[in-house]
Amino acid sequence: MSAHRYTRDVFISWDELHRDCRELCRRLLETGRTFDSIVAVTRGGLIPAAVVARELDVRLVDTICVVSYRGGQGQEQADAEVLKAPAGDGAGCLLLDDLVDTGKTASKIRELLPEAFFATVYAKPEGQPLTDLCIREIPQTTWVRFPWDTELSFAVPLVERDE
Repeated sequence: MSAHRYTRDVFISWDELHRDCRELCRRLLETGRTFDSIVAVTRGGLIPAAVVARELDVRLVDTICVVSYRGGQGQEQADAEVLKAPAGDGAGCLLLDDLVDTGKTASKIRELLPEAFFATVYAKPEGQPLTDLCIREIPQTTWVRFPWDTELSFAVPLVERDE
């Protein structure tokens, strides 16, 4: 996917992410499912996994390490490469990621852990069918800026800008 497909950004704050992760937990509890473990998709799934592990009192947290974006801002999505995966087929496991975008990474992970319940905090239309649960839908043309990818800086008053 090329960067020109993204026509806007959405910035997710730490507070918003925490609220959305807790809502994910509420919905998971409503399903009546219990999980023996959580498998976080690195790197984006690490922080949601910490919140979910606390809220659902799951102590066994593992990772599946996948690389699918290369480069800096406006990154190009490449074929997903799995660097490390947990053993087994995912039975009893909650597979957790921050965002499913085109579904390329999700497809690869689903092949390796077909029995896992796959939840994401955010999902775009192309990838959402690969999830079992997501909290918030994001338009396909929107680039999601997570709090760990951004930093606060001084904003010059409008009257002083050269725009």
